[in-house]
Amino acid sequence: MYSYHERVSMSSGADSSRYWILVAARDHVQRGLSGGICQANHGKEAAIRRMKKGDGVLFYSPRVKFGEDEKCQKFTAIGDIPDDLVYQVHLQDGFSPFRRRVAFRPCVEIPIEPLIPELSFIKNKKSWGYLFRFGMFQIPREDFVKIASAMSPATETR
Repeated sequence: MYSYHERVSMSSGADSSRYWILVAARDHVQRGLSGGICQANHGKEAAIRRMKKGDGVLFYSPRVKFGEDEKCQKFTAIGDIPDDLVYQVHLQDGFSPFRRRVAFRPCVEIPIEPLIPELSFIKNKKSWGYLFRFGMFQIPREDFVKIASAMSPATETR
């Protein structure tokens, strides 16, 4: 039996795979989990098209609920992009976001702060939150594996 770290390394180790962080309030991530989908940057097409089949994606939630002030500051979900399909849905009030499917992995939510010193994509450790304002960005595989391993249900000690 392989450890979670080894499974992450094997399942996400294709040379062409890329690794992403999507930023969304926890309540929006939960809705995505229940539907097996994600969208980025308020449903804009360009951002979501950057991901490809086989890419890994982490979800970071700065807030508990969209539009409210209660902080979350946790990685709240992890998954893989199973295909290259990008599609648009038409919701109420003329909102028509672009989405794609996500094969979510079992995980536990973890706070970001203990990981900040170890993450290479966070260059400025004092102003670490700035990068997350972009809504979606690519990270190195090594950082993805560190975060995914910490999110493993088997390593939960919190």
